[in-house]
Amino acid sequence: MELFDVYPVLDIELTKSKGIYVFDKKGHMYLDFYGGHAVISIGHSHPYYVRSLTEQIHKISYYSNSVFISQKKELANLLGCISGYENYSLFICNSGSESNENALKIASFHTGKKKVIAFKGAFHGRTSGSLSVTDNHKIISPFNTQHKTIFIDYKDLNSLEKELKNGDICALITEGIQGVSGIIDPGLNYFRKYWELCIKYDTIFIIDEIQSGYGRTGFFFSHQLYSIKPDLITIAKGMGNGFPIGGVLIHPKFKPYYGMLGTTFGGNHLACVAGIAVLKIILKENLIENAKKMGEILLNELRRIPKIKKISGRGLMLGLEFDFPIDDLKNILIYNEKVFVGTSNNSYILRLLPPLSINLSHIKLFIKKLKKALSYIKNEKK
Repeated sequence: MELFDVYPVLDIELTKSKGIYVFDKKGHMYLDFYGGHAVISIGHSHPYYVRSLTEQIHKISYYSNSVFISQKKELANLLGCISGYENYSLFICNSGSESNENALKIASFHTGKKKVIAFKGAFHGRTSGSLSVTDNHKIISPFNTQHKTIFIDYKDLNSLEKELKNGDICALITEGIQGVSGIIDPGLNYFRKYWELCIKYDTIFIIDEIQSGYGRTGFFFSHQLYSIKPDLITIAKGMGNGFPIGGVLIHPKFKPYYGMLGTTFGGNHLACVAGIAVLKIILKENLIENAKKMGEILLNELRRIPKIKKISGRGLMLGLEFDFPIDDLKNILIYNEKVFVGTSNNSYILRLLPPLSINLSHIKLFIKKLKKALSYIKNEKK
């Protein structure tokens, strides 16, 4: 049997990882400044993380939600404490797409409505509901078009209020910072206005923090810079440091009932232990403050490179815009300089999403390698 070929794959097989580095089967070492789409939050193969999962798998790795799993409650308590959302509830699932799917479902149950507003350039997942609020026609099948979604420009507040006035909108959903579209953040004034309009028109406000959350921007959630509180917050990626887990933080106004939501694997013993280990490491090693500090240093270093025309994002979620398509640059960085970086839907933007545990030496090494890669590009153009 062959694999169903839907991924463009690098000609690299990784067999080992440690800290900020990954290693291929030939023994080559790569600096990881992408973290597998922002999944690696605490660094690769962290000793406490590995030990926690190893100890748990020797006890029990899985049973369904039909039994009491104390690790679920421990994870919820720890997450509430660290994030500042102690009075919210947590529903645990397996991925970011499922998190958004369940958030939309909760909003629809609560309002009795089904129309959703999303923003142009959004990416919220690939299951049917989350895909319906994703702005990419190339991955939407006819089956997925049954949902009712209105896409609005980030800064078109007039159109947003006009739609909300109609009274038929279930929810407004936005990423904390758009990732796939190239690290786009509309900023304080717009986020506060979204929040105020949702309150004014009794609409559920959902913030997707799947990529921008878990300390990546120097706050636990990126929206906390703006002092707003959405009704529902979705999480995944950095939550398990590679172990599949996702979740929804749910305002107390939403009332649960048995059977309302469900998942076979969500909240299993191993997933929760992974989630607990990540939060304990973030807390013990002060990784949120480190992301803020290292992000500022990285930003200052990047600003000194003339080839970079614009830098977007915050903390360790940065987009570097060039005046040329970056595909060759990405390949040179990966294959020649042995640095993992990411692309976006904007062919001129390089994405940086390193683990929150990077230090000054990693930044200096990355800058050195980036400058060298840019010199290759310059020489090739001559």
